[in-house]
Amino acid sequence: MSDINLIKEKIDVVDLIGEYVQLKPAGINHKGLCPFHHEKSPSFMVNRERQSWHCFGCAKGGDIFTFVQEIEGMEFREALKYLADKAGVQLTNTFQNQAETSQKNRLKEINKDASHFFYNFLLKMPASKDARDYLQNRGLIQETIDNWQIGFVPEQWDLLTQYLLKKGHSIDDLVVSGLTIKRDNANAQTYQGFYDRFRGRIMFPIWDVHDGVVGFTGRVLVETEKSGGKYVNTPQTPLFDKSRVVFALNKAKKEIKVKDLVVLVEGQMDVIACHQAGMNNVVATSGTALTSEQIKLLKRYSNNISMAFDADNAGEKAARRGIELAIAQGINVKIIQIPEGAGKDPDECIKKNKEVWFEAVKNANEVMDWYFERAFFGKDIHNPKDKQDISFELLNIIQHIPYPVVLDHWLQELSHRLLTDIDVLRKELDRIRKEEKKSPEARIVNQKEEKKVVNLPPTRLDSLVERFLSLYLRFSADVQGISNLFSIDLSLSTGKYSALYEKLKTMYNSNNNDITHVREIFSTENQENIVDVLLMQGEKDFFGFTGVEGKKDLQDLSKIVREEWLKQERNRIQNEMIKAEGDGNNDKINELMKYFQTLK
Repeated sequence: MSDINLIKEKIDVVDLIGEYVQLKPAGINHKGLCPFHHEKSPSFMVNRERQSWHCFGCAKGGDIFTFVQEIEGMEFREALKYLADKAGVQLTNTFQNQAETSQKNRLKEINKDASHFFYNFLLKMPASKDARDYLQNRGLIQETIDNWQIGFVPEQWDLLTQYLLKKGHSIDDLVVSGLTIKRDNANAQTYQGFYDRFRGRIMFPIWDVHDGVVGFTGRVLVETEKSGGKYVNTPQTPLFDKSRVVFALNKAKKEIKVKDLVVLVEGQMDVIACHQAGMNNVVATSGTALTSEQIKLLKRYSNNISMAFDADNAGEKAARRGIELAIAQGINVKIIQIPEGAGKDPDECIKKNKEVWFEAVKNANEVMDWYFERAFFGKDIHNPKDKQDISFELLNIIQHIPYPVVLDHWLQELSHRLLTDIDVLRKELDRIRKEEKKSPEARIVNQKEEKKVVNLPPTRLDSLVERFLSLYLRFSADVQGISNLFSIDLSLSTGKYSALYEKLKTMYNSNNNDITHVREIFSTENQENIVDVLLMQGEKDFFGFTGVEGKKDLQDLSKIVREEWLKQERNRIQNEMIKAEGDGNNDKINELMKYFQTLK
């Protein structure tokens, strides 16, 4: 049995997808709301017997591999490695080599080894006594230290780098991981000029939602002028993007689903203290204000977020930016307020009296009530300037509400409390929206949105060509001599596999099926080789096919590819003819007409 089929056998598709989607039995299927597009009525089906999923709304579908690729944005080899680890399957050499060639997978192995190093150094080395004492004074028990794999690294220049090199990792990958820093005069042969980013720090691993270590936060144990800040994080890497990572979501996601609530705090120690106290649906952003990407990630598990932030201007200002984004995405936001004198943050509050913290979470305020309270505090509604300040502050929040009924409710509330006609507020809201569109920030957002439009999803022809090529590459030795196998022209196409299709067509027509040569042509540094991707795809999709079966399916598929290409090509020519007619270009019309007549 192949690795892929063994993984499919060990991982239940309903259980896997159920980690992301609330599924309910529906006859022989399980049904839920599609995670890939917005819908009110569930059209997303999962079939346990066939180990498959399909959405009738957006037409996406596939197996456990395509689901993980789609929802996590993984390449196939990343999904293969992730699901193999999840299933407890040891990949055979062929697939193991493919998986290990992924830079992201190499970086994950580096981070895993680094995490073990930090943790074992904290527990076993005499030099870590002060770090152990510090954690004990912070109230952390040994079980918590073990659970969160908290570690320590001493104040030495290249201790971790030398350890990871001995583990077989390359110096280039260590630099890319962010754990090692390279001086300008560094020598890669002798490893001189390379040093550790983290030194003399208590280390907190940062996991992705699947328990993979993607980065670290290092808290300095003894602050000096050369410490470089109390906290140092892994920099941006191919594996770690702090705007897309939510600290402790891997540990909190099940409880978040059960309670249908995300409790969002600022610091990692706040999260750890909450979990140690028994509140397990708590997460934190990784040193950033809440971002759109983090909100989308949290929405997989709950549409309700209760937020706590430090009681200072900086903490509130950062929280407000995240709140506006969350409101705009339809999240139900509440604000947790720790009573005065009970602690400046959740960690401190729990140390004093954890019941006070639990009550604060339970009694969190609706976010708009919180905003209204802040806006009206200390203001005189009979003073025109105060009245304008209140309306401006609140309308800038209200404008982000995506639901018209809810938006209108808060406009009426503001109208009532300001003693101002609601039509006046609506006009002011329109003015604020127009001004925001003119702002530099809004223009940047618009430019990003425009760029997104360029990255169109694959067409049906793209998908058919991909399947055709994966089937051909798997059975290239068995299919020579089929007439019109490569029967379409993709030389002017910008599709992902157009160049490969044209190259294989040329080789096929000259009786050349040297796939090794093709792989070398499409090998690009730091990018996944599309031939490898298609070969693995073919292994997955056509496992167990004989050469005869592959040849027959390829003949049938080539006809379907041509039919779809003809349909698209005819549409393209018709559109060009309409344009030429509008331009009065008769020569162009005649030329297009002749070409159109050949499309049979």
